[in-house]
This record gives sequence, C-alpha cells and structure tokens, in this order.
Amino acid sequence: MTTQTSIDGFCLPAGSAPVACVDLGGTKVAVSIVDAQGSRGQLTEPTETRGSNDALAQQIMRLIGQSCTLAGVAVQDIARVGVSSCGPFVLHQGLVELAAPNICGGLAGKARGLPNDWQTALLEAPLRAAFKDVRVENDGIGALEAERRWGALRDADGQALKHCAYVTWSTGIGTGLCVDGQVLRGKNGNAGHAGHLFVSDNADALCGCGNVGDVEGLIAGNALARRFSPQGYPDAAALFKAAYAGDTRAISIIDGLCLVMGRMLYNLIATLDLQRISIGGSVYWHHRDYLLPRLRAVVAGKLPALTDGCDIVSAGLGARVGDFGALALVA
Repeated sequence: MTTQTSIDGFCLPAGSAPVACVDLGGTKVAVSIVDAQGSRGQLTEPTETRGSNDALAQQIMRLIGQSCTLAGVAVQDIARVGVSSCGPFVLHQGLVELAAPNICGGLAGKARGLPNDWQTALLEAPLRAAFKDVRVENDGIGALEAERRWGALRDADGQALKHCAYVTWSTGIGTGLCVDGQVLRGKNGNAGHAGHLFVSDNADALCGCGNVGDVEGLIAGNALARRFSPQGYPDAAALFKAAYAGDTRAISIIDGLCLVMGRMLYNLIATLDLQRISIGGSVYWHHRDYLLPRLRAVVAGKLPALTDGCDIVSAGLGARVGDFGALALVA
C-alpha cells in the first residue's frame, strides 16, 4: 500500500529545478519531490523484495513518476535524483547494485525468510537510464550529511562538526563516518558498515548477510522478533512495552542489546577519535528516552583519553532524518 510521508519546512532557492529524494530502507521506500515550493508529492511503500532483481529499481522509478504527478511536476524536469540507500553496495561497471541483507534473499539463503534469491538488486543503472543526474549513497552517509547540515552534528555556531558519526538503529544497523571534515566512503562506498562487526557466536543471531553473531544479527529491529519471539516478545514494540511495565526478563534483554550497541559506539570512538555521535532509526527513536542513558553508561569511563569529549546524542532531525538524508544528497 502506498501512503504519504513528508520532508517538512524545506524548499530550494527560487528558480531551482525540482529534485527527487529517495529514502530506501529494508522496510520501506519513501519518495518526494522538492523544489522552490517545498516538499511535495510525498509517497511511501513497503520495499519491494519479490520478482526479478530489477523490481526495486522499477518500484523507485514508478514512485518518482507518481510523486511527480502529485506534485504537478513533469518527470523530464527532474534535475537530480538522490538515493539514500541501505547497503552494502557492489559496483558493477562502476554503478551501484545492492547487496543488502534485508532485501537480497540470496545472501543468507532460505533460512533468512526473504522471498527472493537475489545476490544483488539492480539500482543505479536503471535510474541512470531514466534520469540525467543520479547520486546514490549509503543511507548512513546521507543521514550523516543531513545531521551535519541541519541536525545534531553541528557546533554551537552552526558549523558542521569535523569528527563525528551518525548511527541508525532500525531494521538494520548502519553508520556514516566523518573524520577531519572528510566523509568516509571506501572502495565501494561501504565505509561505515559497523553493523556487520562480529561480536558474538550466538547461534540465534543469523544476519541477512549470512554472518551469525554480528551486531545487526543480534540487535537490529528485524532480529528482535527472530531471537525473542520464543520468549513471548513478538517484536520490538512488545519487548519494550514489557520492559516499561517492569518485566525483569525484558529489561535484562534490552540491557544486553544496549551492551552490544554501546560497545559498537565505543569501538567507533576509539577507532576514529570522534567528538559526537548522533543516533536515529525507528528502534532507537521510539525508545530514545529509555535507550540513550543506557548507551551512554556503557561507554562512560572507558579509556577517558579517547571517550572524554565525545557526546552521544539523539538525532537532531528525529524521525525525519532518513528523508533529509536523501535531500542532503541533492540540495
């Protein structure tokens, strides 16, 4: 089902050609058109995971067309398309294809439960055949750029921080990294996939990438149902509801999740010498008041020479950080 979503309160300078913003995640695809009149024609749908491996690209192009119709904009007038996408990426003839664990069922096999056998999903090539200017980036990088421009990764004077990271705790776990004012990308644009750090040998923690016991396989939103439904917590919402009601077993489980995420945050700080990390994503955002102090507590006091002076904060753009991440790629 297609529904409406939005990027509120932003418009391009007068006379600017319209741009298309695509926020592509493991759960949903959100599309909007932004121009001098603001954000219009906002649509969102569940991410396509059925059919041939160009189905996702076809879905995005269809949504852009529908968004243009709603916005009263001709598709041929779109100046740029920005796609802030979950990863990892694989480059084929220099163009991005997705090898995303929550989309491509061929990576971990049938045990992961995805309804396809894709090793990769086509993305950039079909878009470039339809639009004149396309920029595809990891969604961690898109959100990082948005947080540095408009959100929590700015200093008191409103300048972008030089040593910072954005972390999403959502369907998957991802990051965007910036050191010495340079956004890190890597050979295939995959820098920041800290969600696939190995931290455990838990047999119940099969990640969509095929790893067993990485951060994403342990604590991502889609991992919680797989791991804890046998204990009576069918999804993240049920787990947190039980914890809020004083269920000691649910509280203990969440403390374990925070230990994994907190150690990942510590490792980022220790490796990159960061001054601030902002955190967003649906799992975190809906429970931020409960999670943030626990995550800070995991990091606090560990090797102060590295951790002192690094703040861990909630994303300044809140639940809209993904939408603004796509906009940051083209605005």
